[in-house]
Amino acid sequence: MSDSQAYSQPAEWQPHRACWLAFPSDRTLWLENLEAAQAEFVDLVKVIAVSEQVEILVANLETEAIARQLLIGTSANFHSIPYGDIWMRDIAPIFLTSNTQELATVTFDWNGWGHKYLLEHDNQVAIAISESLKSQNIPTFRFPWVLEGGAVEVDGNGTCLTTKQCLLNPNRNPDLNQTEIEQGLCQALGVTKILWLDEGLLNDHTDGHIDTIARFIAPSTVMCMKSESKNDPNYEVLNHISNQLKGFTDANGKNLKVIEIPSAGLVLDPDGEIMPASYLNFYISNGHVIVPTYDSEFDQKAVEEIAPHFPTRQTIGLSAKTILSGGGAFHCITQQQPIIHSVDSI
Repeated sequence: MSDSQAYSQPAEWQPHRACWLAFPSDRTLWLENLEAAQAEFVDLVKVIAVSEQVEILVANLETEAIARQLLIGTSANFHSIPYGDIWMRDIAPIFLTSNTQELATVTFDWNGWGHKYLLEHDNQVAIAISESLKSQNIPTFRFPWVLEGGAVEVDGNGTCLTTKQCLLNPNRNPDLNQTEIEQGLCQALGVTKILWLDEGLLNDHTDGHIDTIARFIAPSTVMCMKSESKNDPNYEVLNHISNQLKGFTDANGKNLKVIEIPSAGLVLDPDGEIMPASYLNFYISNGHVIVPTYDSEFDQKAVEEIAPHFPTRQTIGLSAKTILSGGGAFHCITQQQPIIHSVDSI
């Protein structure tokens, strides 16, 4: 594993070669929401494809045909790689780069978000994607402990944000203490400082993934949410997150600049259950910032307040409420591959 120390995970706003996604196609998982989830997926892919290559996993020839039909006019590559569900932020490899412009992937153990959702094939997706890239002499570094990509957020300059609720949860790595997990993150992701928030959103089955509560948007700059209403189910948690962030310094010793945007507030599913809706689950493509919206009264305000912080990109809001019914939003279903000028196109 020592070779991995030459690599690190870039910040998401750094240039991408491609974005990896998986087409929602399993009726047993999505039930009557399948077509609506596919429609939200297609809208997202069409925007991403404007500025970067799109790589889409498909379960079989039948679902590939459906995806191709829905994406007519959109440039996309399709890969027949088995997967359980579409949460590529967590089941795909994390891509690393070196100072000498080389690409690598890093993979971890998988246990279905703490043994909650153990779907067939999910534990093999990261390895399969990494294997598909071996023809380009892209190395893979393997770490034998549990980590999901949505649990970590990096600034590309040595700082990593995460939550105690997730990474210190005994349902992930019960044999590792905080110091050992910090050492593992530093080795695997090429970071030098770990910042620990306490917990995430209510009813988030990922146990507090960071990509719904705090996102780096520039060096030393982090974005979080603030409640616009006292009936926000995350009112106290969001205040605590903001206060924690304001007390942090990054790997270079700089105080974090904390940008607060509106929370989506109380968002309910058709059964009246509170959903872990987050505008921070946006995807930063080369040309856009694609913000998930949830039919909340705060959708437009959130998009408008995010936009000024990405002056070189177009910020847009797209519906993600159906995808959220499956457990996540746009960041959860994407995984960026950094651009490496020395590597030919896939």
